[in-house]
Amino acid sequence: MVEALSREPVEDKSVGLDAQIRAEVLAALEDGDRDRLRALLGDIHVADFADLFEQLSHDQRRDVIEALGSDLDPELLSELHGPVLAEVLDLIGPREAAAALTQLDTDDAVYVLNEFDEDQQREVLAEMEADDRLLLQSGLAYPEDSAGRLMDRDVVAVPDFWSIGRILQYLRSEAELPDRFFEIVVIDGERRPVGTVPLDRMLRTNADLPVGMIMEAAGHLVPVDMDQEEVAFLFQQYHLVNAVVVDRDGRLAGVITGDDIADVIEQEVEEDAMLLGGVAETDIQESVWTTTRSRFAWLFVNLGTAFLASAVIGLFDGAIEKIVALAVLMPIVASMGGNAATQTLTVAVRTIATRELTTANARRVVTKEALVGAINGAVFALIVGAIGFAWFGDWELGAVFAVAMVINMVAAALAGVLVPITLDRFGVDPAIASGVFVTTVTDIVGFLAFLGLAALLLL
Repeated sequence: MVEALSREPVEDKSVGLDAQIRAEVLAALEDGDRDRLRALLGDIHVADFADLFEQLSHDQRRDVIEALGSDLDPELLSELHGPVLAEVLDLIGPREAAAALTQLDTDDAVYVLNEFDEDQQREVLAEMEADDRLLLQSGLAYPEDSAGRLMDRDVVAVPDFWSIGRILQYLRSEAELPDRFFEIVVIDGERRPVGTVPLDRMLRTNADLPVGMIMEAAGHLVPVDMDQEEVAFLFQQYHLVNAVVVDRDGRLAGVITGDDIADVIEQEVEEDAMLLGGVAETDIQESVWTTTRSRFAWLFVNLGTAFLASAVIGLFDGAIEKIVALAVLMPIVASMGGNAATQTLTVAVRTIATRELTTANARRVVTKEALVGAINGAVFALIVGAIGFAWFGDWELGAVFAVAMVINMVAAALAGVLVPITLDRFGVDPAIASGVFVTTVTDIVGFLAFLGLAALLLL
């Protein structure tokens, strides 16, 4: 059986893993000093331990696992991700992994199991007792990224007719309680939540009073199949600390706590940032082949849009041959448009995710972004027009340069907000595909405006 070591830091002097401790751990690994290694790792918080563990090589991770042996903290598994977590399973074996999972909260255990492939899941579940196995299998049965995956099933629930005194007696005598909880769920005879009671309120209340007199009515009940983004929105919008989860019949299924939602918010923000960059996830721990394959698709799409932009340039090859300055200046127009679009796109995608940008205010936001693009375009038009005239001594070229800048800056602002709104309207995640479409718009409009005006006015 895997037993937990305390990972609380001896002195909380800073946030994160101290660089000196990291260096000492690496030195202990290099020297093969297992006693020193165990002593150092015993003083590191499990979250910092996980960060350090992910930075190690495969051989160093193996040495850490072997040095800690049965003292490996099960909480480490819930702090690791992807390939590193699968690597730990290979190092400790299914039996030890199963023992560790039974010591975790159900939501953390389900998360860890979900990171394993199907064969690994079967191996680990086969090592568990029937009750533990069924509990985790039922958690895995819920859709990924749903409230059912997030919730902890270890909930303190009491009938609505109990007195405060009886509840306190139950809490003192009941052995199978969660390690940490902050409120009690009150249920009716059919196990439907009717309210909650914070522990601080209960401790200040006369023991003879029935719990129904001090409970808060159950609000914002979360269905088990609600998407985790929706759950995170509830927590942010209504400043929740906990949320009660109910099954399809309205019966108590579990509870979601604030620390779970903090992880969700971090995950969703990271996911949006990665998708805007054309990658599916932070793939620093993935193999070369896996990373290459995951990035290839959007790079291939970008290649197609780049040829489209090049085709627009090809329409004006004669103008470029006659006025070489066009080839020098046209990347500036496209680049400025691309940067302006990225600014707008980043804000739009995030505000759509947080529901600040909706159909109710879309028209106002689009108008605002168009005005911002126009104003910035006008200011930069004066700058680039003057630079174009000073550089090539041709005021007409400077004027074409300036007008094209205004056109592309406005187009960039509109594309940056309209593309994600349109994708969201059709049920497509704006973070996934917006970048490719917006870049295509700014390139094509920028080249078309600059070269088209040059061909019309200068030739």
